[in-house]
Amino acid sequence: MQKLNQSIKEEYDVAIIGAGNGGLVAATQLALEGQKIILFEQHNLPGGFATSFVRGRFEFEASLHELCDYGPESNKGGIRKLFEELGIDIPMAKIPEAYHLISTDQNDRFDITIPFGVDEYINCIVEEVPESEKSVEEFVRLCKEVHEALNYIRESKGNPDKKILMSEYGNFLRTAAYSLDDILEALEVPPKAQKIIKGYWVYLAIPTSRINFTIYAAMVYFFLLRGAFIPIHRSSGYTMALEKKIRDLGGKIEFNTRVEKILLEDGKVKGLETSKRDRIKTDFVISNASPTLVYNKLIFPESERPEIGYKFINARKHAISCFVVYLGLNKSAEELGLKNYSYVISDNMDTQQIYDSFGKLECPTIQASICLNNAIPDCSPEGTCIVSITSFFKPGVWDAINKEEYFNLKDKIAAELIEKFENATNTHLSEYIEEIEIATPETYSRYTGTYKGVTYGYEVDSWDSTLPRLMRMAEERFIDGLKICGGFSFQGVSYTNSLLSGQITALLTLQELQEGGKKNE
Repeated sequence: MQKLNQSIKEEYDVAIIGAGNGGLVAATQLALEGQKIILFEQHNLPGGFATSFVRGRFEFEASLHELCDYGPESNKGGIRKLFEELGIDIPMAKIPEAYHLISTDQNDRFDITIPFGVDEYINCIVEEVPESEKSVEEFVRLCKEVHEALNYIRESKGNPDKKILMSEYGNFLRTAAYSLDDILEALEVPPKAQKIIKGYWVYLAIPTSRINFTIYAAMVYFFLLRGAFIPIHRSSGYTMALEKKIRDLGGKIEFNTRVEKILLEDGKVKGLETSKRDRIKTDFVISNASPTLVYNKLIFPESERPEIGYKFINARKHAISCFVVYLGLNKSAEELGLKNYSYVISDNMDTQQIYDSFGKLECPTIQASICLNNAIPDCSPEGTCIVSITSFFKPGVWDAINKEEYFNLKDKIAAELIEKFENATNTHLSEYIEEIEIATPETYSRYTGTYKGVTYGYEVDSWDSTLPRLMRMAEERFIDGLKICGGFSFQGVSYTNSLLSGQITALLTLQELQEGGKKNE
């Protein structure tokens, strides 16, 4: 067996790969617990997708639309509690409405603004579809039980008592294997009410016939119960705060440094090697980088790579990437007639058909767009506003296009998305564009290094959603000392899950560190 170079000089309790949401939280939590940690980030800034950028007079949020499970002071959510436990205070703005759903389908056209609040949500749908009252109430009741079960799981720090789950959260387990469509059909929710309920599907971006009910139910209920919030100073506000906290606690962060090897011996982590050829000795690694990258490129020597782990990770399906048009407009939202923050605009409400369109190099048939000023009024200079139009593509769709076609095509798709937004909202944006930036999957790939620019982790089919991943956590520890956090972890996609995964992963690692210390006493 190939032995490691024994000249390693620096030694740490835990090394963290990647300063994304999960990596930053994991590093902060471990530093708070007095552990000696080092965090490596290939970029020159923390945050990964959680960042912002400036063009002219405007500061654009790179990807975050809203945080669920934050909550007001009177009804704290998991993220607010997490930030408090980590000792960071982040000014937040409340999102005014859940979503403004617009279907432009000539045969099934509707336009409805969905409010936050459990009762308000039910009443809004029932007002639009009176015959849906009983079934919508039952749907929300199931969502509440899922919410309560996941709260219990989180309170158990990822180690729940299965007997308690079975006795107290029976419907959570009974519905765990089913899709959103399965549950809506079983409850006999009327078709139009189903379409309204499915408005959040774009934040998971797989057909509702495959979206796991557990994930969707939790997401919807978190939003309804606690509303949604966004950092006033963009997501870079809290990522920079976490970076400072890590340093204040004595943690070490190395920017512009890529981890190139996770060093193993006899199936156990023994250290890391970086792009600067530094070798770090540690028995524990937490990776915010995806398991796909870890198992395909980072394990060294390759003979140490567990075959079952390699096959299992590569059996998962990567989710979508984003295409975003960032607009700095020299008219205010009020002058443009933009009354809402969040707009979901679609050519139709057939989620399978829309999902299939993500595999074509043409303008997608749906967009999830925001007017930031309707949550943060002073986020841009007076008399201006910021609009971000987001749509989606499957991994690899942009691979075959050459340089000349690339720029022409992205401009064409951006123009078509703007036109669709204008037509659906009866507004005029094009003539007031002061700044425009367009991000494709290639942009995200270059910036973050993610596979094909994927922003949504792995697809969350029912066979591979939160609960199955949770139940398999022990079995998925293919390498002793290696754990995964972030958007590719057991928590699944979203900023909320990525942040929480960092804390859970850190606490599980801390437990192993303490157990190891006791054994050595």
